[in-house]
Amino acid sequence: MYLFYTIALSGYALLIAPRILYQALRHRKYVGTMSERLGTLPPEVNPNHEQSIWIHAVSVGEVLASRTLIPGLRTRYPQYRLWMSTTTETGRAVAAGIREIDGLFYFPLDVPSVIRRVLDRVRPVLFLTVETELWPNLLRECAKRGVKTVLVNGRISDRSFPRYRVVRPFFRGVLAQLDRCCAQSTTSARRLVTLGAAPDRVTTTGNLKFDTLPASHPTDEDTVGAHEEVVRVDEPAFHAFLRRPVLMAGSTHPGEEAVVIDAFRSLRRRRPDLLLVLAPRHPERSSAVTDLAVTRGFETIRRSQLPVSRERSIAVIVLDTVGELTALYSIATVVFLGGSLVPVGGHNVLEPAAWGKPVVFGPHMQNFSEIASLFLENIAARQVTSGRDLGPVLSELFDDRSQRESLGLAARRLIAAERGATARNLEEIATVLPPYVDTSRCTAIVHD
Repeated sequence: MYLFYTIALSGYALLIAPRILYQALRHRKYVGTMSERLGTLPPEVNPNHEQSIWIHAVSVGEVLASRTLIPGLRTRYPQYRLWMSTTTETGRAVAAGIREIDGLFYFPLDVPSVIRRVLDRVRPVLFLTVETELWPNLLRECAKRGVKTVLVNGRISDRSFPRYRVVRPFFRGVLAQLDRCCAQSTTSARRLVTLGAAPDRVTTTGNLKFDTLPASHPTDEDTVGAHEEVVRVDEPAFHAFLRRPVLMAGSTHPGEEAVVIDAFRSLRRRRPDLLLVLAPRHPERSSAVTDLAVTRGFETIRRSQLPVSRERSIAVIVLDTVGELTALYSIATVVFLGGSLVPVGGHNVLEPAAWGKPVVFGPHMQNFSEIASLFLENIAARQVTSGRDLGPVLSELFDDRSQRESLGLAARRLIAAERGATARNLEEIATVLPPYVDTSRCTAIVHD
């Protein structure tokens, strides 16, 4: 089965090679990264071949989730270097801001020869993989070398679960390579066991993303609706907009921007100073999104072009930068969460909700179904069934400040109640890799 998997993966890589080449030529994606993806790491990554801990986080969400573990890993395992790999360039950009790690590299192609070359260089004693990143050849090679492997913040989504069940005989062997599985929820824990994970290696530890939210976010005593009072945006370019009502559309995908702009047009009839901030999930789409807003008749500017002298006349800002969206949610009056009106699977509701913002999302939240259900059950968010419903729901929220405040307050209370996954994940990691103990210090204490 592993041979078949490797052949299929190699074939898939060849199949998508023309697309990668196009992306490289058209958007400069993957340029300069292919050597890393094929196992040739940068010279600054573990040049002395020291033992280490390797964290793999595929993209932005996983990087932010795993970041909560890093201070604890540093404290518990000071004798090891700490490296992180990502798959996407946006994930790499966010990870570059984590000072506590020793370095970064792109995740290698899961082919045995490539994986062995990377393992020889990184020399991990522990491999942590985040959420659903389960790579068969890597886990198999780690098991052969005695490298401890832990799935942290693990989840099996509604969409992926049926697919995994189709290949359950093979997937059972993949899961058997893991020393521990730390699941976000009881549902994901149950699914991991159904797919073949040993029940005594699976623990429900909660969702690390609840712990990613800064303590500086507004507390229950703060005024939820007055976004200008809780703004945490340091960039002066946005200060001119803080007194205007703001509709923030975060992590949008093709097919959603047009719906949002139509809803925005309707809202502007009664609120001519309303500002729309459009944040496409993939920044390389910012040109197309800007053009769309302009053709709909709105004065539009990209975030990278701010500040300008005509702030009051601007109707739409398109976010074309990486790493700012979470902070910019703080200036929103109402947030629409993208990836949910089209069958993408949704995005992380926690980032806007942590600011006490009323959040609206569509029917397609499969990738975050458990969190979405939790928010809906606690009346901490609104869901629309289609794009036709978006405009009326947004209008209702802009008209009703008390409803906005109620949704925001419920969201923050829910987040506070769900914190604590970081400590639980670290404790599970300690069961397979005991923390470092300074025996010389202990001896001195006993001697005294």
